[in-house]
Amino acid sequence: MKIEIKVPAMGESISEATIGEIFKAPGSLLQMDDEILELETDKVNQSLFAKEAGRLELTVKKEDKVTVGQVIGFIDTEAKGNDAKTQETSKESKASKAVEKKEEVAKGSKKAISEAAPKEASSGKEVRISKEDFLKEEEDLQKKSSEEKPIERAAPLQDSQEGPLEARKNVQEEPFETRKKMSKIRRVIAERLVQAKQEIAMLTTFNEVDLFELMAIRERYKDVFLKKYGVKLGLMSFFVKAAIKALKAIPEVNAYIERDEIVYRNYYNIGVAVSLDNGLIVPVIKGADKLSFAEIEKKIVNLAEKAREGKLSVDDLQGGGFTITNGGIFGSLLSTPIVNPPQSAILGMHTIKKRPVALNDEIVIRPMMYLALSYDHRIIDGKEAVTFLVMIKEALEDPSRLLLDL
Repeated sequence: MKIEIKVPAMGESISEATIGEIFKAPGSLLQMDDEILELETDKVNQSLFAKEAGRLELTVKKEDKVTVGQVIGFIDTEAKGNDAKTQETSKESKASKAVEKKEEVAKGSKKAISEAAPKEASSGKEVRISKEDFLKEEEDLQKKSSEEKPIERAAPLQDSQEGPLEARKNVQEEPFETRKKMSKIRRVIAERLVQAKQEIAMLTTFNEVDLFELMAIRERYKDVFLKKYGVKLGLMSFFVKAAIKALKAIPEVNAYIERDEIVYRNYYNIGVAVSLDNGLIVPVIKGADKLSFAEIEKKIVNLAEKAREGKLSVDDLQGGGFTITNGGIFGSLLSTPIVNPPQSAILGMHTIKKRPVALNDEIVIRPMMYLALSYDHRIIDGKEAVTFLVMIKEALEDPSRLLLDL
């Protein structure tokens, strides 16, 4: 029986996709849940897996355009039953050929030995070589060798008169460039970033935050939190909570422009940037203001796992109103993140560094992080942007207020 392989539905706004990497060649034998190929869309990549074991038949190739519901191949489930017999027959055939080969080699060896033997030996007579015969033979060989024309040696290489630079120019060099076609997701990222630079009056404001109290709370409760909720207490849940508090106070940061109107979002969907091998994507935590710290952490872990496994749905990527990106995990000390339209702002986290700071007229060592807020200056004024970032800073430096929702 042949099972159809169809392009699945990937969201209301997606009607077509591009065939990306093909992991199983046509004709190969599949096991259930084997990854067959990857579908690339403007929003997300999705892998197709084998629903049954069998032999793969594909009617498409890499970079082909396909539509939702299109049949792109089959799985022949009857092939899996014949596979064991085929392998057994193949093994027997190989073993038989190996035996025949050995017999041929043995016969050939005997024949060669027989032909190489002296005629005297084949007659059964004993052959004796005297000392005089041996010396005479050696003398004849030496004489013959001396009469042969000597081998001419190649002349030693001379330094090039052109000099080392000119000589190197004459050597054919291998190209220093390679070309690789952009993936669908990389093309979309490129288009969106250019769109952001062209359409948004983007500006960035900076501040720094002392994370001493926050990290002390994490250290104090990390084991209890993990035991109770089954997830680690990370930094991101505190940043999400702090951002929501600031968004409620400065609604312009949670707004966007549509034609000649400013649209204010009355919901708090926070995008969290996740880095993948083929680019950066931003899954969204929907209704983040209604979630607890543990629920936010679980949501982040779940979305990150789905992103790395290529299992994000379009709904997971839509509806974000504000984004948080953490370049600190790669060691970034400071950056200017780019706003993701139609959003109007993005918060950049960075690496934590212990630095000397002045506190109550004393120099102390504190875990410090630089914060960056990039925003659309068409909607958000400088005063509002600075106030927003200061509110996040203050909430993180006194995390007990976040825990108590104060």
